[in-house]
Amino acid sequence: MDIIEMTRELCRELQKDERFITLQMVQQKADADAELQALIGDFNIKRMAIQNEAAKENRSDEKLQQLNTELRQCYATVMQNPNMIAYNEAKDAMDALLQRINAIITQSAEGGDPDTADYDPSSCGGDCGSCAGCH
Repeated sequence: MDIIEMTRELCRELQKDERFITLQMVQQKADADAELQALIGDFNIKRMAIQNEAAKENRSDEKLQQLNTELRQCYATVMQNPNMIAYNEAKDAMDALLQRINAIITQSAEGGDPDTADYDPSSCGGDCGSCAGCH
């Protein structure tokens, strides 16, 4: 078995993982949630309105402030939706798994021991500007 086929096998196993299955399930629920989808649509419309207003030569700072307030309120409502909360939690769990897998692969490719290579979330200093990318 070559390395590409082994990678495909890893991905087949990844898709059997509970975190993957949960993410797929909650994503389907979020996609089927008409109220949530309407809120997301409203959020996108407000975001476009801000972009359009900001691009105008004679833009109104008052209107931009009002649109920003509306956008923040809409975002807060979206993020309070139970299906969005479940999606974000499942996405975070899946992202953590992928970070760990990526760290093991990267460290091994750099000569590290595959048996001990791992992801250490506490090593993140929080300054993403100097990071090669954990997200």
